Order: sequence, then C-alpha cells, then structure tokens
Amino acid sequence: MTKSENDGQAMNTGIIIVAAGRGTRAGGELPKQWQCVGGQPVARWTLAAFTGRGPIVMVIHPDDRAEAEAAAQGLDVRLISGGAERAASVLAGLEALAEFAPDKVLIHDVARPCVTATVIEAVLAALDTHAGAAPALAVTDALWTGDAGLVSGTQDRTGLYRAQTPQGFDFAQILSAHRAHTGGAADDVAVARAAGMTVAIVPGDEANLKITEAGDFSRAAKQLRGNMDVRLGNGFDVHAFEDGDHVMLCGVAVPHTHKLKGHSDADVGMHAVTDALYGALAEGDIGRHFPPSDPKWKGAESAIFLRHAVNLARTRGYAIGNIDLTLICERPKIGPHAAEMTSKMADVMDLDSSRISIKATTSERLGFTGREEGIAALATATLVSS
Repeated sequence: MTKSENDGQAMNTGIIIVAAGRGTRAGGELPKQWQCVGGQPVARWTLAAFTGRGPIVMVIHPDDRAEAEAAAQGLDVRLISGGAERAASVLAGLEALAEFAPDKVLIHDVARPCVTATVIEAVLAALDTHAGAAPALAVTDALWTGDAGLVSGTQDRTGLYRAQTPQGFDFAQILSAHRAHTGGAADDVAVARAAGMTVAIVPGDEANLKITEAGDFSRAAKQLRGNMDVRLGNGFDVHAFEDGDHVMLCGVAVPHTHKLKGHSDADVGMHAVTDALYGALAEGDIGRHFPPSDPKWKGAESAIFLRHAVNLARTRGYAIGNIDLTLICERPKIGPHAAEMTSKMADVMDLDSSRISIKATTSERLGFTGREEGIAALATATLVSS
C-alpha cells in the first residue's frame, strides 16, 4: 500500500474496516464477514465500496488471516490484528494508518456491505466543517420498555437516532481520543464525544443494513444485486502450426506432430481467455499490454499474460464468475487432457475449477483448422462487481 498513488480527496482520507468480531448470532461455520452473500464474502463487498478512496486497513481476528487474505485478494488492503474489544481494534487500525498521515479517517463495520457512495460522501463532506460526522436514521417507531415479556412503559423517541457507519473524524483528534480512552465504548462516536469532539449527524440509508442475524444475509443479497455490475467479454485467437513435437494448450504441453507458432509460447487457449478478460474490462487485448514487438516477451509463458488480466480485474473490484473456453482443432485430441488443463488454469487464475469449462470441437474438416494448419480458440469470461 502506498500513500502517494491517490489524489484529491483520497490523498487525505484513510479507511479502517473493523472485521475482528466473531459474529456468532449470524450462524454458519465462519464469522459473518467471511460468509458469502451475492457470490462474494461480505468483507469483499465492504472493501470494494471503499476502494480508491484512500489507504485501507482491515482489522481482523488473528485466527482469520486466511479468510481475510482471500476476501481482499487483488485489492490494496493492509491486514492487521485487532484487540479483544472494538475500541482496541480501532486503535490498532488508527496506529497502522498513522504512517500515511491522513487528515480524515472513515471507520466502518465490515458487516455493512451495502453502504452507498452517497452516505460515504456525505460523511466526508461534513468533515470539512466538523471534527466528526456519522450517518444515522431518526427513530420513527414507537418505543416501549418491557419486563418479563410485557410492556411496562413507553419511551419518548424525540431526538433519538439509529447509528450507522462509516463514522468519520479528524484523524489526529480521533487518534488522540482513542489513545486516551479507557474502558469500552458502543462506537467511535462515543469515544469522540468523551474526548470533547463534536459529531455532526448526516442522513443515513435504510439500505445500509448491518448483518447481525441469519436472515440479514438474504436482505443484503437483495440490496447488493441491485448494485451489481456484470460484465461479459469474448476472446478469439488463432495460431498456425510449425515444426515441433508438442503444443502448449492451457498451460499443458500436449504431445503432437507440430507446435504452435507465436511470439510467446503460443498458448492459444490462455490467449483467448486473457483477451476475454481484457474485453470485459474494456482494456483491449494482449497486444496492448504485452506488445509482440517487445523482445522481452519472446517465448514468454502465457500464464504471465493471464495472471495480469486476472489481477487487473480483481484490483478493480471484480470477481470472475466463470470462464468458458472452446478449442477448435482436428488434432491433437483435447478430451484426454481437459481435466489437467482445467486444473492448470484454475491454479494460474486462483479460481475454483468448477468455474472453468474447457471443451473442444472440430470444424468438420472445413477451413484451416479442418486442414490441420493450426488451432483456434474462443473464450467467454463473466465478471461480477458491486
């Protein structure tokens, strides 16, 4: 993570994602932040909402590092271990951000993956004139007190709000407040107010729900589907045969009477998939990123190109939904090698093999592939983002 790559507002804003809790009320084998909703871990959606706004620190439980690394893959996020209580975790995050010397900081609960840009920007705008700001919704329901399951009284709702995150603060002031704070606190607004900081209320959003119970996952999924960006890309590639004893297909050396001709290792399958990913991102083709006129790519493994496309997609907050690849040739026969090819592609792309389809067809002896002059490949890639 660098502190000079962002400009404008992002240069003076740091982000802390608090993800050290255990979330047992939500059920499941994993803490709620690592469970999937809408095809991605909750934490992934949350991180994507803040990507590009400044350096991000995610505070996690020490036992959750593997899950956190998977959720943050391809994103510029620093993972640090939190404390036994929320306040201790936030302080650890603030100390980690100190080297970036931000003017402002946003502190957000990982279990609020549906936070909108409108809410985030309202908090940041309020920090131009206040030491602290946080989104909230006015309480509109009647409030009761209760005892043993019976209503024992009513409570005036005037001036009551339901707090949300992100809660934003002047960085230096909230760091000082947390360093001086002793004991627990409901949230960071409580810590700020205890230190004498004023905190402005900005409009919250009903969509900015916090996943707490098992039923909240389906509610969040409905919200996230509404924000989901699905992209589709196609890739097509052709390579001619030349003298040799094997062809490289999807990272596997397949014995054959010829090899494929190309500036790199001529892996027509990987090239098609790479171009499909670039296409989904509107990033041109392999030639734009790895010009064949550049001698350093001569004989290069095509896995280099594919990893670049995969990492580019993930850096932009996209997950790969699936890959569908068709190899078009008379020979060599693809079927006996398809499983190994799938495994190799899954390893290169760091993707579950169930999301990769590799199949083959002939052109019924028609055209250049029918005359066994080369191999063609057609690929489709689906990317899904918040």
